[in-house]
Formats: sequence, structure tokens, C-alpha cells
Amino acid sequence: MNKKHIIFIPGMSPKPPADQHRNLLWRTLLEGVRRADPDLATEIEKNKTRFHNVAWNYTYYKHSYDTAQDLPWIDALLNKHGPTQDDISEAGSFRINIIRFMYSLADLVPSLIRWLPDAARNTIEETNAYFENRVNIGYEIRGMLKTLLRPMLDKNESVLLIGHSLGSVIAYDALWELSRNEIHSGKVDFLSLGSPLGLKFIQNKLQGRQFPKGNRFPGNIKNWINLSSVGDTTAVDKRFNIEFSDMLKYGLVESIEDHSKGIYNFYRDDVGLDCHTSYGYLVNPAVGGIIAQWWQQNTLETKKFEKKN
Repeated sequence: MNKKHIIFIPGMSPKPPADQHRNLLWRTLLEGVRRADPDLATEIEKNKTRFHNVAWNYTYYKHSYDTAQDLPWIDALLNKHGPTQDDISEAGSFRINIIRFMYSLADLVPSLIRWLPDAARNTIEETNAYFENRVNIGYEIRGMLKTLLRPMLDKNESVLLIGHSLGSVIAYDALWELSRNEIHSGKVDFLSLGSPLGLKFIQNKLQGRQFPKGNRFPGNIKNWINLSSVGDTTAVDKRFNIEFSDMLKYGLVESIEDHSKGIYNFYRDDVGLDCHTSYGYLVNPAVGGIIAQWWQQNTLETKKFEKKN
């Protein structure tokens, strides 16, 4: 049987313990699918064992936190069926646009990084620790995903790989290593959420950057959808169809789609609106619709596979 799997790779910062975090991610993902296709959500809900969370954060940060601090805000998110006018105004506010402009400028002129807000500079430092493989951390993190993916690729099982924020970078690097340093027959569909992969700072450090032409990119992505919300300051460059157009040119991917217009991440906590958090992305019906469509398409392919065999 050609089984279906959804693999989630979180972004940076400490997370709740692995099982608790997986439950929260599953809960918000299901709600997002339910808002797009209620009947299909009921079917997907029966397949929780096919949902995998690559819990790399404890390995990196050496600590986690109690789920209880997230629960009230996630409950509020699940009871909120769209952005309020305040959410929309804040996501497009002058303050957010200035931060995005500063990120874009610093990406072009790295010497300006020191002028970024403290939180942004800390994020860059943590990202550098991954890229520089300090205490072997980059290799170890990618290994967690690759160990999970290898048997799925070898069995040609259907995989939707969802990478949030730095998780999308980890996913990209792991896919490059799996397709360029190893031999596996399968491919994955890739959904990147709030991804910084459009930044030159990131692209100049990716696995494969030193190779020419097609070998520079992963060869095991079937379709790539990139989605970013209004006001997400991590996803500054949203034009992956342009930034990674050579993957299309060399026939390494069937399609690259960008979705960002009118998409809002309306998660709020005690700090305020967070246009970047994974829970807010997963609960959004735009993301739920993509997951639902992928599930339906691969269900049809599975039935065809079973009929032939």
C-alpha cells in the first residue's frame, strides 16, 4: 500500500516536549483542514499515526517549556475564525513595514545587521550556529529528518513535508543531502510556511550552494508551495518561483507556487499579534486547503497504485 505521511519541521526557539508539541500541531492542522474541507478533516483525523513532528528544538536549545503556557492562546485561536480588523491593521502597520524594510536592507548589506532590533540579531546568531554546524548541531538536526524520510523515499510513499521558518531551511538542506549524497527513488511535496529561504543571507549558506547548475538544488521535490502571511517579518522575500526558478529550468521540480496575498496569521498571545507562529499558519484555511488537496490527490494515486498491484 502506498501510504501517506505528513512531516512537520518546526522553526526556531524552544518548544514544548515532543509529544505535547505534536499534539498541539496536529490539533491546529486539523482545524485548518476542517475550515477548508470538513468532511476530509474527519478522514484525516483517523490517520494521526501518519503525522510526524521532527522535534529538533530540544537537541538545539537543551530545554523545553510546559504546554500550559500555549494552551489558552491556542484555544482562543481555534475559536477565532479569521483576522479581526485590528489584526489586519497591525499586520500591515508602519511599524511592521519598517522592520521588513530593515530586514531587506540588511540582507543586501550585511554590515547593517548590527542595527537590527535585538530579537532579529539573536535570530541571525542562532541561524548561523546551525549553518556553521557548531558542535555538530546542523548535521545532527538534519539527521533526525533524514532518518525518518529514508524508508519513505525508498518505498515511494507519499510525503508532504511542511517546513516552518528555519524548519524549511533544515528541510531543504536535508533534501539536498538525500538527493545528492545518497540514492533514493522517491520524491516529496514541499510546503514552506513563513520561510526565510528567499533571503540572500540564507541562500548563500545552503547545502549545494558551491555546485554549478542543477546540482546546486535538491532533486527530490515534486511540487513546492510557499505560503507566507501579511506582516511576517521572517518571510521577507516571498517570490520563490523567481528565487528558485533554476529548479524549474533544470526540470528538478514540477511546480513552484507562491501564496501570500491576503493571507493572515491571526495568532495572539500575551505579547500581542504574532504573524509568524506555526499554530497561526496551520489553523488558516489557506494552509488547510493545500493539505486537503494534497491528501485527496494522493488518496486517488494510492487507489490507482493498489488497483495496479
